Amino acid sequence: MENLIRILQQFGLTFVPLFVAMDAIGVLPILVPLTQDMKAKERSRVVRLAVITALGLGLGFVAIGKGIFLFLGIEVSDFLVAGGIILFLLAAKELVTGKMMEAQASVGADMLGVVPLGTPLVVGPAVLATLLILVDLYPVIIVIVSFITNLAIAWLLFTQANRVVAFLGQGGVRATSKVVSIFLAAIAIKMIRQGILEVLG
Repeated sequence: MENLIRILQQFGLTFVPLFVAMDAIGVLPILVPLTQDMKAKERSRVVRLAVITALGLGLGFVAIGKGIFLFLGIEVSDFLVAGGIILFLLAAKELVTGKMMEAQASVGADMLGVVPLGTPLVVGPAVLATLLILVDLYPVIIVIVSFITNLAIAWLLFTQANRVVAFLGQGGVRATSKVVSIFLAAIAIKMIRQGILEVLG
């Protein structure tokens, strides 16, 4: 029972940072206009390609994260501070400008699922920095399960993008994205604080 509780706690501690970093709801206002002229089958293919791209990129970083640390001689505390600063700046940019990353509307439909949807909108600097930090703080399998769970949620939201936006309204989507960005900023501050304490301790 204690093991199960610990696993659930670790899942929550990895799921929440990835959820707020990914901000799938915040991607919807970009996804809808980019795919509104597509047929349902083509839109589904774009969403599927976006999720596959995000999955491959994220798992790649999980696989080589520790290797990067060792090769560059980076301590976890170093990356906690650097990653926290990056996450905070991205969250602050979204709060001020309404955009964490810039979309590239000129990209062709065939590549839309890869760029800008798969990356940097679904898995961008915020998610990659979060993944690299989490794999050195928690069991890798827990991080992977949390990441895949978040991608599954993103896929569900993207496949029902028009309905979600219609339900929440543009104002609701923007408000939700703002709240998520505030949580991301708070998590970033926590990472910076933890990194500094590890250096000093």
